[in-house]
Amino acid sequence: MGKTVHSGPTKLPRIPDPSLWVSPLPFGVGKVKPHHALDTMKVVWENRDNLPYAYRILTQGVCDGCALGVSGLRDQTLDGPHLCSTRLNVLRLNTMPPIKPDLLHSEITELRKLSSADLRKLGRIPYPLIRRKGETRFSRLSWDAALDAVAGKIRRVSPKQLAFYMTARGITNESYYVAAKVARFLGTNHIDNASRICHSPSKTALKRSVGIAASSCSYSDWIGTDVLVFWGSVAANNQPVSTKYMYAAKRKGTKVICINPYHEPSMDSYWIPSIPESALFGTKLTDDFYQVNIGGDIAFMNGVMKRWFEMEEKQRGSAVNHAFVAEHVKGYDDLQKHVKQQDWAALEKSSGISQARMRQFAELLAKAKSAVFVWSMGLTQHRFGTDNISQVANLALLRGFLGRENCGLMPIRGHSGVQGAGEMGADPFSLPGGDCKEKDIRRLEKLWGFSLPRWQGDIVGVTLENALLPDDHERRCKVFYTSGGNFLETMPNPDHVRQCLEQIELRVHQDIILNTSTLVDAREAVIVLPAMTRFEQPGGGTSTSTERMVYFSPEIEGPRIAEARAEWQIFVDLAARVKPEQKQRIWFDDASQIREEIAKAAPAYDGIQHLKNRGDFFQWGNAYLCEDGICPTPDGKGQLLAIALPEFRKAEGQFFVTTRRGKQFNSMVYGSKDPFNEAERTHVLMHPKDASKLMIAEGDAIVVYNQHGTFYGKAKYADVLAGNIQLYWPEGNCLMPKGVFEKHAGIPSYNTSAIVEKAETFYAQKDRKYKEKRIEELELDIG
Repeated sequence: MGKTVHSGPTKLPRIPDPSLWVSPLPFGVGKVKPHHALDTMKVVWENRDNLPYAYRILTQGVCDGCALGVSGLRDQTLDGPHLCSTRLNVLRLNTMPPIKPDLLHSEITELRKLSSADLRKLGRIPYPLIRRKGETRFSRLSWDAALDAVAGKIRRVSPKQLAFYMTARGITNESYYVAAKVARFLGTNHIDNASRICHSPSKTALKRSVGIAASSCSYSDWIGTDVLVFWGSVAANNQPVSTKYMYAAKRKGTKVICINPYHEPSMDSYWIPSIPESALFGTKLTDDFYQVNIGGDIAFMNGVMKRWFEMEEKQRGSAVNHAFVAEHVKGYDDLQKHVKQQDWAALEKSSGISQARMRQFAELLAKAKSAVFVWSMGLTQHRFGTDNISQVANLALLRGFLGRENCGLMPIRGHSGVQGAGEMGADPFSLPGGDCKEKDIRRLEKLWGFSLPRWQGDIVGVTLENALLPDDHERRCKVFYTSGGNFLETMPNPDHVRQCLEQIELRVHQDIILNTSTLVDAREAVIVLPAMTRFEQPGGGTSTSTERMVYFSPEIEGPRIAEARAEWQIFVDLAARVKPEQKQRIWFDDASQIREEIAKAAPAYDGIQHLKNRGDFFQWGNAYLCEDGICPTPDGKGQLLAIALPEFRKAEGQFFVTTRRGKQFNSMVYGSKDPFNEAERTHVLMHPKDASKLMIAEGDAIVVYNQHGTFYGKAKYADVLAGNIQLYWPEGNCLMPKGVFEKHAGIPSYNTSAIVEKAETFYAQKDRKYKEKRIEELELDIG
């Protein structure tokens, strides 16, 4: 915990700075860019039936989009209103009416013809539903019948055959906490949340490197830091409000660096709608791009440190902050020995970037007195994601960029609720306020008044695969209760995921809308429960932002889905039906009671019990974690780790493959064309030189394939590092391997290698086994 309190909002400069303008032509005429005014008009039109309610949500509620944490239209970083396309896009989820009965109860084959975007537009889930095995339509259920059916099934299975999952769809800390408590009350540790497939390596790596599991600094530290580095993060696209903070940083002289295989247009320049100067002429955001191979970041960072140790040999202190290292860091000698042994040629090959460029970046950081490192799924979604993040921590520790103003480590969150999920214990490795260690278990047993299971729970990916175990296996997943989530469109290898979902006996989908996963068969039944949004939750709710700000979002007056219930209320009611004799141990009468208990269960959240009114907030841990370099580790020191280069090879003729987001929020796609590069969802972004070698012209039909799947798309020339291609997510998930989870954090792997061919070449092969033979031949080429 730090002692320095957040300083509060700062003001933007009023005098324009033409040196940052993208173009002298107003409104980006002739440029490929988002059309914010047009998009806003579309949102107004979509919400025309509930405009007053939509306005109250925007001006009174806490944003349910990304985790930048805007309360109403304001935050604690900058003065003035903040509003972005992400928040506007998800607004309709809160204001739309219920699904019409004739559509809701139509044949399941007809519903399955609809995409998730089409299903979303149908409206809100109006009442509990069931579809038993062999039935072709959903039937209506009463709440009592639905919860009694679920409770009865839970009583008939072992706790190890019961699993819960919590998405990040605007879910409040109160709901996460109650779900975590209910899972343990029912005897299971199989509970997981959306961070498992986004940021679980961030938590795992930060814990082992510096003893924390959240951002060490605040957004305000971006403004005025010497260097602001975005590592595998396209914040301008995924967290658009962040561009306002980047603008403020640029006006203070901060250098913004982006490290990514693709020279992201949105990070290059952006038209920020809430800043008149930027809305007119755009803002140049990034000073330099370092394009690395997909999976090449560890090599790149080893190259940076290798250059630092070379500089140290010539002049001590020219690159390493020895005073900070001596007092606050351990593992220096081992790391130095490991890095010095690295071969520059191997580092260049693995990273995809030249020695000269690695030296340039190293020298930039060596001269900087402060820096903030921001990262996202470009670093985490690898089978070596934890090592990626520990490498970032290595850089910060060697330079002393930790625990002080304008310095820090920040895993930028993509969802408004996900930071609180693990902190509330909705995680197989965590409990509220701690880990699943004996001391934490005993502490909560005393508070909660019941025994907690002591066996290790499974991550959600393993939970799904456990549905394929033999019927008599003690961990065969038989009841899967998911609050939100669409695993067909968020997990790798959707065909495999469908098989897993179909083999679960009872699936419970607690949600506000239907999605494609909801429509998948189950061995016995699928039950659907209508949930409230955070703005409907009686007594309000709280969410935790990337920078650990805990905001109170009030209940907002407006239309209601008659039978929708608050998520925490559903969990409590279900648990009481499973174990009625212990009902009082799990019962809460209102949301304020939950916050009172959270303050006791999670000591860092002491203060949440006082959040009652619109605009209330506090920052747990205060402005800086690891303040003054003191880490919350047993000895108070950060740990440097020697990270070896990962074996992420590809055969000659293959490409490294990863995915990117377009006009979407998570798996919810809001447009068929990317507003920053005009790419369509079926486009494959590739370097023109790579395409030329394969005689592929822009727009040509191509096939991307490997042993996991096949993707049919079109070539789109882009400034992607040669040897790498990018597809849109989730469409590209068909190429990702099934059952590959990072060994430390359990994140699925979302990177692979694949072959690219012109469609006419691929289809011209007479042999039906051409694909398999081609893959086999290339795999044999790997030493």
